[in-house]
Amino acid sequence: MGRAQRHAGRDVSAADPAAELGGSRSIETVVTYLEMTTPPAQPPRRAPRQGIEIRRAQRPTISFYRYLYAAVGEPWTWTVRRGLSDSELAAILNDQRIEVNVLWAGGVPAGYAELDRRIPPDIELAYFGLVPEFIGQGLGAYLLDWTIHHAWCARPRRLWLHTCDLDHPRALDVYQRLGFRIYDRRITRADLPPGMPVPVRRAPPS
Repeated sequence: MGRAQRHAGRDVSAADPAAELGGSRSIETVVTYLEMTTPPAQPPRRAPRQGIEIRRAQRPTISFYRYLYAAVGEPWTWTVRRGLSDSELAAILNDQRIEVNVLWAGGVPAGYAELDRRIPPDIELAYFGLVPEFIGQGLGAYLLDWTIHHAWCARPRRLWLHTCDLDHPRALDVYQRLGFRIYDRRITRADLPPGMPVPVRRAPPS
């Protein structure tokens, strides 16, 4: 779930000498896994205003996907897809079992939700979030609700996702309010690309 978090005025090299040398840095994160095993009982939400639509990007171009990934994920330290080559990323995006659904607001891309159907009968909500300028307008809850209902049209065994303590402070609560439940937590490490600020993490999950 993406929300804006600024790093204005931060001297990255002062915070971490490895950044000055262009080296990679590793941070520890608490990853929380959630799942939904029954479809939602409530009907789909209505769009919060006119001019809002969600469309699947059929075989999205590499440049467009990288724009979405960076615009939505950089405030929350999304790094995995940044490290893929164009050919590696194309192999994922050209797989019909990967579904990139883009939220448009007044003709402008405002966020996206990526569903991964490569390991049936489960569906993973692999990536989800908003472009920072569209946060606080009710679009995140609408996109998540739409994605949940859309995924359950395929009748999976379960819909699952993971989040971590680098995500927005309300992300975990939002997922749970819309029907996901926690089934696992793990501590892992993530490598920060050179130049990426060391993130300010939210409070550890209870």
